[in-house]
Amino acid sequence: MTSLGENGPTLVIGGGIAGAYMAALLGQRGEQVTVFDSRPDPRSEAGAGGRSINLAIAERGLAALRQLDGVVDRVEKIVVPMHGRIIHDDNVSGLQPYGNLPSEVLWSVDRTALTNVLLDAAEATGNVDIRFSQRCRAIDFDLNLVSFTDSTQADTWYQLPFGTIFGADGVGSTVRTEMLERNGGSVRKEMLDHRYVEIEMPAGDGGEFQMEPHGLHIWPHNDFMLIALPNPSGDFTSTLFLAAAAEGPSFAAMQSAAEINAFFEENFADFAPMVPDYVEQFIDAPLGRLGTIRTVGWSFEDRVVLVGDSAHGIVPFHGQGMNLALESAAALDRILQAHPHDLAGAFEAFEADRGDDANAIADMALENYVEMRDKVNDPDYLLKRELSLMLAERFPDHFRPRYNMVMFSAIPYADAFARGDQQAELLAELVQGCATIDEVDMAAAETAVLALGLLPPGSTTARPGPQAAGEVSQARSTPTTG
Repeated sequence: MTSLGENGPTLVIGGGIAGAYMAALLGQRGEQVTVFDSRPDPRSEAGAGGRSINLAIAERGLAALRQLDGVVDRVEKIVVPMHGRIIHDDNVSGLQPYGNLPSEVLWSVDRTALTNVLLDAAEATGNVDIRFSQRCRAIDFDLNLVSFTDSTQADTWYQLPFGTIFGADGVGSTVRTEMLERNGGSVRKEMLDHRYVEIEMPAGDGGEFQMEPHGLHIWPHNDFMLIALPNPSGDFTSTLFLAAAAEGPSFAAMQSAAEINAFFEENFADFAPMVPDYVEQFIDAPLGRLGTIRTVGWSFEDRVVLVGDSAHGIVPFHGQGMNLALESAAALDRILQAHPHDLAGAFEAFEADRGDDANAIADMALENYVEMRDKVNDPDYLLKRELSLMLAERFPDHFRPRYNMVMFSAIPYADAFARGDQQAELLAELVQGCATIDEVDMAAAETAVLALGLLPPGSTTARPGPQAAGEVSQARSTPTTG
């Protein structure tokens, strides 16, 4: 049995959110760690920019960030609070709150900005060395050597010894590929036939928001959708999700400026005037791919363990990819501390602890895509949603909407998934034949809800998030109805 550092250097391969956070946790408790990332330092001019669907920090992510000294204080300066959804169809809806409580808020954040905070936190421990522009190419498990190329030196190859590797190099993980050849595990990649493109909505005159900033904006259109998340600078990061190729609307069907313009004018008429250069952005932006990564065998002996998207990549439609990565990394750190002299055992316990949860949120993220693009303006969906919030308010120990269990509690994802299915069946029965909430038999609802029993452990109400960010963004905003 071994401890970190006992058989050689501890390396983190990948310096994104999962890798930087993992390194910061290890460094904070005194472990010596070296991080290798293939990209230039995102805090430098050479590494600035790039593509990033805005992230939504939920309670799980906040709980993980609280494990690092001073990080939440820095995060509060780069987020905007979102209190619910705002639906754009023929008539822009008002805010659909996420829940009944002020604490049930999501926090919009730019991926790069959050990564930079975590990189700073890792370096601030004094125990973490970060090396950029270094791409992992291969791992020799017989000699315990890892090969890198240095893009600052004409992709020069070199090798370094290692004791333990934390693989955080994303959905296309080299670490995972190399490891699975030795541990007999497997990976399943489930790619969607939909792609995405990002379009920035600029701030208005004077830097004000052009739309209500404290909500997640959605333009649902059955088989495709546009979303927009606010940034503290007054702009929005907008993302179009659309089929790559199809008989109906698709990226393949839009090859000219005229076709792009006609598509936006027809489907996003209120969006287009706020983004004068949306056609140019659409043409210039790269298409992103969407898929789920399910891995069996997250570790190899005491030498390698996967974290973040390397182990469990999910589609972004539940806003949980980053939250899952942070929560899992925090769980791994706790398990390592509980088994300080048994790395192999700790790594196995980590997969046993998190595997079902990762698969559950992967499934829920796929389901939420259908909900966001197809159902958010459906009368039956809205009735069930109204009833679910009412039941949650009346019976807080027995009922909580699945979305809220995922976003605003510590209930394990797998438990939230199972309980959500039970509650969905109950809601369908209660609203059958009803057109309004007044027609629902509330006595029958009470009996049915109490029969479900208490909510799973971890349902404690979310704590308030970064308050300062909300105060700042509200002071700068000029709320509109979209």
